[in-house]
Amino acid sequence: MSESIIKNKSFLFAIRIVKLYQLLTSERKEYVLSKQLLRSGTSIGANVREALNGESKADFIHKLAISQKECDESMYWFELLKATNYITEAEFESINQDASELLKILKSIIITTKSKK
Repeated sequence: MSESIIKNKSFLFAIRIVKLYQLLTSERKEYVLSKQLLRSGTSIGANVREALNGESKADFIHKLAISQKECDESMYWFELLKATNYITEAEFESINQDASELLKILKSIIITTKSKK
C-alpha cells in the first residue's frame, strides 16, 4: 500500500519540480540552481521505481535511501532559491511541505522494511 503511495507522490512531486524548473528558467532567468533542483527532484521518483524492482530487501532499502538523500537535497535547493528571492515564501512553503511529506514517507518505509529484515 505505502509503496504505491510513494510511487504516486514521488511522480506528482517530479511533475511539480519540472514545472518549477520551467518557471525558473523561462520567467525568472535562473539556470544553475534550477538545474540542480531538476536533477535531485526528479531523481526521487526514479529511485523509488528502481527500489520497487529491487533484487532484494537490501537493494530496496538502498534505493529508497538514495531517494531520501535526493529529497533532502531538493529541500536544500528550495531553501537556497527562497533565500536568494527566486521563489516566494508561499511557493517555498507549498513545495517544501510536499518534500517534507515525501521524506517522512520514505523514512517510514525504510524503518519498517529494516525492522522486518
